[in-house]
Order: sequence, then C-alpha cells, then structure tokens
Amino acid sequence: MTIDPVLLEGVGSSALVGPRQPTPAVASTARHPAPPIVVLQEPCLTFGEVYDLYINDPTRGWSARTRNSYETCRKLAVAIIGADLPIRDFARAHCRDFIETLRFLPKNASKRFPRLSPREAAEKAREGKLDNLISSANVNAYLTDLSSFLNWAAQEEYLERNPARGLRLPDEVAKRNKRFPFSPAQLEKIFNAPLYCGCVDGDRAYFLPGTERPQNARFWIPLIALHTGMRLNEICQLDVTDLRAVDGIQCFVVSEESLIGSTDKQLKTRTSERVIPVHPNLFDFGLLEFVAKRRRAGEMKLFAEIAPGPRGIRAVAFSKWFTLFTRKAGAAQDRTCFHSFRHNFRDELRIARIDHDVALAIGGWTNGTSSKSNASENYGRGHAVNALYDAVTRLQFADVNLEHLKRSP
Repeated sequence: MTIDPVLLEGVGSSALVGPRQPTPAVASTARHPAPPIVVLQEPCLTFGEVYDLYINDPTRGWSARTRNSYETCRKLAVAIIGADLPIRDFARAHCRDFIETLRFLPKNASKRFPRLSPREAAEKAREGKLDNLISSANVNAYLTDLSSFLNWAAQEEYLERNPARGLRLPDEVAKRNKRFPFSPAQLEKIFNAPLYCGCVDGDRAYFLPGTERPQNARFWIPLIALHTGMRLNEICQLDVTDLRAVDGIQCFVVSEESLIGSTDKQLKTRTSERVIPVHPNLFDFGLLEFVAKRRRAGEMKLFAEIAPGPRGIRAVAFSKWFTLFTRKAGAAQDRTCFHSFRHNFRDELRIARIDHDVALAIGGWTNGTSSKSNASENYGRGHAVNALYDAVTRLQFADVNLEHLKRSP
C-alpha cells in the first residue's frame, strides 16, 4: 500500500506517528510566563464626600425648603456616622446607630447645647440629664431624608444597595390624630377675641378690649386660612397681585411666580400651585378694599409687615404670634395650631359634599398615589375656575358666627 506523504503532514498524521512533540517555541513560552494583569482600583470616596456630591447634584430640582431639610439631615448624619467613613463600608449597622442616637436627641440640640455633639447630647439625655426629645415622627423624617440620599448613592453606584430600606420607628401618635381641626368653641373664641371685636390697638394691645378694629396681617391671615385652606406660608408670602381676576372670578393665585418681581415665594409641593376663588364672606369683610389700599401704598407684598425668617420663610414669626394669640384668647388646646384651619376647611368641603377631585384641586392636596399610577392627572386642563367657584360658595362655615365682621352696605 502506498501512503500519500501529504497525509503524513495533516491532522491524521498524529495517529500514525504518535503524539506531537512540543516545538522549541512552546517550550520557550513556558519558561517565560506572561506578566500578571494589574487592575487599578479607583480611590474610595468617603461618606461625607458622597453626601456633598448628592447635595450639590445639579440634576436635583429641589425647592429651597426641601434643600434646607436635606442639608440639615446631612449635617446630622455626618456628625453621627462620621464624614471619613469609606462609603463602601457604610452598612445597616450605621443606620441603626443613627436611629438610636436620634431616639434620645433633644429638640434644637445644636442651639440649646452648642458645645455638645449630637451623640454627646443623646448620651446625656439617655442618662436622664436632658429632656424634651424629638418625636418619632421627627426621627422618621430624618430617616426619609437619609434614605433618599442612599437611594441616590446606589443609583450612582457608590453603594450596592440602600442599607436603610424599611427602617422606621413606630409612631406613638396615629396619623389622623397628629393635628385636630379647631372645635366650634375654639373658633368662637378666636374670632370673638378683641382683635376681631374691638381692641386697644393692633400692635401690642391686640388682646385688650377697645374701640380699634385693625385691618392688618393679624386680622386677615386667620380669616383667609379658614375660608381657603391655604397653608400659613402660602398666605404670608402673597404678593398684592396674587389676588386677581381669573376668568372673570376673583381668586387667590398660589404660585412661586410673581407678576411684580418678588423672589421669595416657595411652595411645598408641585400640587400646591393652584387658584382658589375668594369666598363671599371675605368680600363682605372688606378684603378687596384692604388689597386696594396696599396697592395704593406701593407695597409689593400683601402682608409686608411680616418679616422673612432666617431662611426666607415668612410663616415662622407669624406662627409664634398666633400661638400666643390663641393662649390669650383662651382657645389653645393640645394638637391644634394654625394648621388646624386647613383641617377645618377640609371638613367644610366634606360637609358641602364637594367632589373629591375638586376638593383636592382647591386645597392643593395630592391623592396619595405615585406619579406612575397617577398618570391621568397629567391629562386635560384641570378644573374650570367657575367649577371651583361653585364649590367654594357652597361652604357655609356654620360652626362659627362671623356676622359681626361684615361691613355695613
């Protein structure tokens, strides 16, 4: 048999001539292995550095009030957890330590005890040396802000996950019991106080009976709150042009935008922007005349006598005054405050059987659903102003007699 020499050079030749011996080149490679691959590790940022990146992220569309809240939480978290902790070492144990410190943190600790760190103040409170601690609701608010940061850190791949997910303190006060509406008796005491029936003056002697009937912020703001459900700061920051005709109907326009160039207005949420038709009672009390007088005086703000607070929030000073006012009027009770007017207004909407969606639109409330499941709210033009006006004019406020405030025709 003749064997083709070409076959001896192919694959099949190994079966005839035995295993192939290593070539010199292969042997040389075995004696000189390739150098190992070196993976360069990026330096790990610290907890404080990543938190700063979050606060300064230009893609976060926060209001000034929200930014202040997140900044307060950042300072507290960095003080308790430590700015130098490598972010990749941040774990659930740090979150629980944060909670445990907050549980014993006194209210306004940084102002009351400026020489103590948050952890030191909490230790003294745990030993019974300090009292007046923050509530579970406050702790949970800080946790919510911290969790928002950790979610962002996970999205930006500084963390694998959010270690604070699901951590909350049980709140000792049920949600519906946190604030009560004013009772009929409280409303009678508030709106029959000397400020509304005749006082010595509207400044220091507003609580003493007299002949003066001042038309100022103290007089108008509680009345506007009762008849509109507006939040305190929404009222305090009104421009003189924020009461104007919309589709031929006089309305309060709640918006951060200004027709006259003011730059201090802030809203709590996106749904806070709205128009609220003026209730007929406010016309009877002389509101339009008051607004016209402020405009003639060249004022930009409707209640210019209220100075902005340290963060530009005008409601701070008025809230303190209103607390003192209710005490002097004998109307102060637990779990009621200026925000109780908003609860009264919501009850009035229920009593008048106002359509749920219309009530939410007037009050600037959300419906409690997520943006994904609430996509239908982005369609259409919203409620017509005349529909809102029809709803507002059905509100009777039968719990309080305000006839003495109406001006003579």
